[in-house]
Amino acid sequence: MTQTVLTLVIATAFFVASHFILASLSVRAFTIQKIGENGHRAVFSLISAGAITWMLIAYGDARYDTTLLWVSPPILSMIPVLVMPLVTILLVCSLTTRNPTAVGGEKVATDPKPLSGIMTVTRHPMMVGFALWAISHLIANGDLASVILFGGLLILSVGGMFHIDYRRSVTLGSDWGPIALTTSITPFLAVIQGRTKLDWAGIGLWRVVAGLALYAALIFGHPWFAGVPVMMH
Repeated sequence: MTQTVLTLVIATAFFVASHFILASLSVRAFTIQKIGENGHRAVFSLISAGAITWMLIAYGDARYDTTLLWVSPPILSMIPVLVMPLVTILLVCSLTTRNPTAVGGEKVATDPKPLSGIMTVTRHPMMVGFALWAISHLIANGDLASVILFGGLLILSVGGMFHIDYRRSVTLGSDWGPIALTTSITPFLAVIQGRTKLDWAGIGLWRVVAGLALYAALIFGHPWFAGVPVMMH
């Protein structure tokens, strides 16, 4: 293992582990006691920003290592192209919809109608988006650096959903029951099982358009921040 790849492994492990540790109930309670909730969020944000910056720089350096774990057929490069519009729509929805699983979303749980829009699809729109992003890029990229980076993001996003659910079940108590009952982690599962009705109106056409605009921006900027054109990914 080269030095650059080892650095990427360490940076990715730190990025993933720091999220689980800082978000754990015990660590969160301790830091809130010492510096308050806003202080905890500030520390979390600073560490997360530093960790992701370190990880992405390490990934850029490790991409020069040509170690391949598998060779993806060129046709598989289209998978991220097809999946990423869903990812960007999920991200836009997650940032513009009140969500009891989001940061500071505990207060939403007591709203008269806490679950609407994208929440009727999945209660973890951002995490599901990151998981789809990671999976689609893992399929299309067999180089060691990409497997480390996107594998780490997949662990964080999937593990994060269950971690958030556990924390909410503890902090919200009985208020969490109706949310868990009428929503699902897996997209559309609660709809298919008849536990909720799909709220297209709550999702809104403007969120879909905004998500597709974000997708177009990512396509345009991909050569700059990822180092390769999308169609050659």
